Amino acid sequence: MGLSGDKAGTPNRRRSPSHLPEHVRENRAYWDGVASDWVRAGERSWKQEHPTWGIWAIPESQLNLLPTDMTDTAAIELGCGTGYVSGWMARRGAEVVGIDNSSDQLRTAERLMTEHGVKLSLIHGNAETVPYPDGSFDFAISEYGAAIWCDPEIWIPEAHRLLKPGATLTFLGTHPMAIVATPMNGAEVDDRLHRPYFGLRKLDWRNVEVDPGGIEFNLTQSAWLGLFRKTGFEVINYLELQAPVNVVGSKFTIPGKWAKNWPSEQVWQLRKHG
Repeated sequence: MGLSGDKAGTPNRRRSPSHLPEHVRENRAYWDGVASDWVRAGERSWKQEHPTWGIWAIPESQLNLLPTDMTDTAAIELGCGTGYVSGWMARRGAEVVGIDNSSDQLRTAERLMTEHGVKLSLIHGNAETVPYPDGSFDFAISEYGAAIWCDPEIWIPEAHRLLKPGATLTFLGTHPMAIVATPMNGAEVDDRLHRPYFGLRKLDWRNVEVDPGGIEFNLTQSAWLGLFRKTGFEVINYLELQAPVNVVGSKFTIPGKWAKNWPSEQVWQLRKHG
């Protein structure tokens, strides 16, 4: 249901450390297997002068997900993939750390940061356990990284730990409405409810018939709010993203026509209590 490459087949499985949680092992193998499908998308995004977000490429001028001036800002991207969001932040003056579960994705990120003359600190690891001290960052962000591929009961408290008091976390991922409207075989979203909304959490896409993937996570809106409150975040903004009027066709398993009527993506912007 999340971003899973240009419709690649089931990837070659690679051996991952046995001590990692199942979803971390599986997602590492999955993303190493499809990393080559994301090279061109990463190259395009690195070349962009102005950021765009999500599967519909909504302009930053509409969403305002990044501070305009990030000079002297310590920022981290949780699940950085090919690193283009980290690159956008570095160009705004931030000192950026990117962490990703896929070593193959990070190789692309390393190449592109060198080609574009941008300095990033890149870590191969799991965004649920980041090797930085408490209160290391002023800003954290995830676009289809930790936002859907990590367990929110773990990565949200970890992001909270990493941030300074008053710092912000922004993340963009799949809207739960799109999840419940996805057929059980993984086919395109339609106008029926195919799975329960209540109890939404772990989503295993490994054995679906259409576009098999890894293990994702999502929550009901009330569960997200409860988790933020319990963790020590306050919500400063929430966005439900609509496909632009000129969109035709589908992106991944989301028809543009559907996404003009119902939200396919969501953005949470949070602040750590001071």
